[in-house]
Parts: sequence; structure tokens; C-alpha cells
Amino acid sequence: MVRSVLIANRGEIAVRIVRACRDQGVRTIAVYSDADADALHVRLADEAHRIGPAPARESYLSVDAVLCAAAASGADAVHPGYGLLSENAAFAAAVVDAGLTWIGPAPDVIARMGDKVAALETARAAQVPVLPGSDGTVEAGPRAARMASEIGFPLVVKAAFGGGGRGMRVVRSPEDLDAALIAAAREASAAFGRGDVYVERYLDRPRHVEVQILADAHGTVLHLGDRDCSVQRRHQKLIEEAPADLPSDVRSGLHAAAVRLAREVGYVGAGTVEFLVDGAQFFFLEMNTRLQVEHGVTELVTGVDLVAAQLGVAAGDKLWFAQDDVTVDGHAIQARIAAEDPYAGFRPSPGTVRGLHLPLGPWVRCDLGVEAGDAVAPEYDSMFGKILARGPDRDSARRRLGAALDELLVDGVPTTAPYLRTVLDEETFVDGTHDTGSVERDWVPTTPPEARPAPAPASGRPEAGPRTRRVRIATDRGPVEIAIPSRADRSERIQQGSSGVGGATSGAAPTAPMDATVVDVPVAAGAAVSAGDVLVVLEAMKMEIEVRAPVDGTLTAVHVSSGASVAAGTVLADVTPA
Repeated sequence: MVRSVLIANRGEIAVRIVRACRDQGVRTIAVYSDADADALHVRLADEAHRIGPAPARESYLSVDAVLCAAAASGADAVHPGYGLLSENAAFAAAVVDAGLTWIGPAPDVIARMGDKVAALETARAAQVPVLPGSDGTVEAGPRAARMASEIGFPLVVKAAFGGGGRGMRVVRSPEDLDAALIAAAREASAAFGRGDVYVERYLDRPRHVEVQILADAHGTVLHLGDRDCSVQRRHQKLIEEAPADLPSDVRSGLHAAAVRLAREVGYVGAGTVEFLVDGAQFFFLEMNTRLQVEHGVTELVTGVDLVAAQLGVAAGDKLWFAQDDVTVDGHAIQARIAAEDPYAGFRPSPGTVRGLHLPLGPWVRCDLGVEAGDAVAPEYDSMFGKILARGPDRDSARRRLGAALDELLVDGVPTTAPYLRTVLDEETFVDGTHDTGSVERDWVPTTPPEARPAPAPASGRPEAGPRTRRVRIATDRGPVEIAIPSRADRSERIQQGSSGVGGATSGAAPTAPMDATVVDVPVAAGAAVSAGDVLVVLEAMKMEIEVRAPVDGTLTAVHVSSGASVAAGTVLADVTPA
């Protein structure tokens, strides 16, 4: 029996695990960095231990620090959540070697399925369809060119150790292959500690469908239905739903393939097998050996608490239900809420959530890692919550989620919520004909919706007089958000959007949109550039940000170099117009 769990994570997933453990009467131990000393997951846990400074590599990604906290707290199990160390086989092995219970699959399974090349071999052995691809990992050069020629264009470069869209580049012509391989390897190395990449055939308009797996140590392997995760940007999911809209033969084929793969690898615990669906065909994408961000939509339509199931399986319990007992009832849709500005190129925008009002309607679930007054820290992922809604059918769930997003109010940081609200009403989303490219091809954010009054401040006391109104206007230097205060405080607050991201406006100097680290400067001073050419690549909040030339001209100066840290608003380069 698991009596105490150290949660090796942060944010909304740590909060979710705390609450599941509380339901089971299990003591919870949180870990935190200096940036999260007063975070919600720390406040909710039974006890908390500091594991290091703000940078993730010195805290949440430090195996030694996490294990020291486990020993000091007397925890008897470790739950990794998702992201961070959740798919790190060495960490899982270290937990087991320390005599603790690892809440997840065996370390060798994590290692095999985390190596995307080995995972493809396992899928083939389980007779699961896979896309044509390279034989192992590749580097820029003649061998990669030969493989690409055999596979055919378009193709995609992928990180061999990682996921979540990082370390991925789509290549449509041979001329772009080497640059894509180098960029993907660099991003993979920064995100996952290994820069190995491989290539495979790219499908232009597939759907992304995944199957939830649950298995115990007594030989039972079940699926809990499927999810459609096709609403994506740069391979990062934005909206997920369960179940997917599939013909019955395709659905049964997906479910059977996922179960075969789990059996082939000896899987124990909760996991997800991801596929690309193209018409009546489907192809293995990857297996996530952990809880998914979108696990909640499966819980809403099956009634199974996946975190509680993980706890039971890790304790050695046999699953209390069989495949025939699994039923999918109704439909559920989830929207990821991130501190990003969709109307400024999805620019990460960390800051303090000054006010927060959550939707409280029936059949609505809010999984958040913050409360009013909490910060969305720049050192970590920009997602801080999820809003989910269930209905008897897809359209009911869609309308309920739309109403919930209408009711959600966040003051202090821009969020993806207003944009995702518009996606729910897009014609191709409503009729279910969208695909993984719809966001970037058809649903590009243009005009932000009309601003609404901000919620009350964190103190809970409303401001005297009318609440602050926020108005967004377009200028020749990018979008500007103006706060019009109440009569009690006439001081104006103006937040100007930075230019130079994803194509700067004419005449604007390329600047850093936020505090970041320079990872690449692909163009040297003196070079001729065209509007839209990438001048500097930054990394912030686990995302790469390309800063582009605002106009055609000459790059007369570059003010930064790789590895440098820059503050928001720093001029990165000078471009003299042609």
C-alpha cells in the first residue's frame, strides 16, 4: 500500500496529484524551487521541501535533489506527473534503487519507448503500422540526404528522445534538410539533454488520435477509449477531446494496436499510444509512458480516476474492472490555458495573475496550478491550467466549454483562452473536419475579442468605482494594450507589444519580446536580409522564439551572441533598410 507520495513536479499536475492522493488518504510531499516557494501545489501538500534555485536544471530536473527530498520526507513512493523527469528512465531507476515505489512503468520500458527509434522497432514487432522513415538517427550530411530521397518529401525531423513538439522540423525540399536537422538537434539537446534526431515521412493533413492504456502487474492490459488532439500549434496541443470521431473499424483497429504494443513492451501503469490518422489509415506516432496533460477528458467520459488507478497499480493491486466494463459515456473537450498572447505570435507572457474568476457551471472542470496573486514563472512551461467540459454529445460539450471560456477571467497575463474560444466556433472544428495544420493554416489569430472587465484583485476586495478596462489597439510598432483605471486611480498603465517576433513591423528594430537566452545567431553582420528572415533564435519558457528581420536591407550590426541572456526589449540587431 502506498501511504505517502512525493510529487516530483509542479504546477497544475502537482495540484491534480495532491487532490487525488487526498481522496485516497495518502500523505503528499511537494517539492519546489525558489521560484515556486509559495506556489499552489506547495500550499496544498501536507509538507514541502526546497530542491534548489529557479532554473529547472538545478531543481526539478536534479535527480539528486529530488531523491534527497524523498529521503528527508520519509516518502515511500514518487509520482513524476508529466514533463520534467516523468520519462527519464535513469530517474525512475534511481527511485527504485533507493527502495521507493515508482508510480509508472518499469525503467527499461521508459527507456525503450522514450527512444523513438527503438519504439518504432517495437511497434513493428507488435504489427502496428508505422510511417516510412530513417534507419536509426541521422545527422546533417550526405547520408541524411540519401535517406530523405528514399523516404520522399515532405518529411519531418524528430527528436529521438523527447516529445511535445520540441526538436521537430518539417522539411519540404532537399535544400532545407541540413538546416532543419541542425536546428532540431539543437532544440532537442536543450529540451531533453540529447540531440539525436531521425526523419520520417510527413503527412500534410492528418488527425492526431491517441489511445489511453491502463495495465497492472497481473497481466491485465486495457484501453480506456481514445482522444482527438488535432488542434495543435507547432506540434503543441491546444484543445483535446474524447472520444475521437472515427469509423468503428478504424477505432477498433486503433484500440487493438495500442493494446498489442503495450503487451509487447510489458507495460504496467497508465500510458498513451499516439497515432496519426489519414482517412482510413493510421500510423504509430509515439508512446508516452506517463500521465497525459489531457487525461481529464478520458476521466470525464469513463468515470475512471486515472491518478487513483496509477496509485493502485503501483501498489501492486489488480485492476478492479475488465475491458468489457469500460464504457464511454458522452463527450468531453479540454482547452489548455497558457500565459501566451495568441495575437502577438503566441508570445510567452509570464507574470502575476492579479485576478482570477473561474467558471462554475455544471459539467465544467477547472484544473489550475494558480490562484489569484500567484505568478506564472518565466523559468517553466507557460501552461498554468485547463478548462474541461462534458456533455451528452460533442456539440453539447463544445457549447458548454465555450460558455466556460466566456466566463473565465484572468487579469495580469494574456492567455490563450480568448483565442481557443474562437476556435470552438470555427466551421471545420464544429463539423469535425479539422486537422493538425488547421491552427497555422486556417485559424491564424488576427483580431483579439473585445476586452472584458478584469476580475477583482487577489485581495478579494473590488476596486472603488468602475473596474479597470483594458483596450487593445494596433500601432505601427505592434499591438498596444492600454489599461483605463477607475476614478480612484487615474494613472495609466500601458503595455506595448514587442516587435520583431515572427515578422516585425516595418521600421521596428528587432528586439527581445521577453527575458530569454540566445541559442543561435544564424546571420552575420554585413549580410543582406529580406523581411521575415530569421536573425536571432531565443529560448524562453521552454520555447524557441525566432526574431526576424523587419524589412529588406542589410544587417549592419548584431548585438548578441549564442548563450547570452537578454532582457525584454533588448535591441538584438540593426537592419538598415534597402
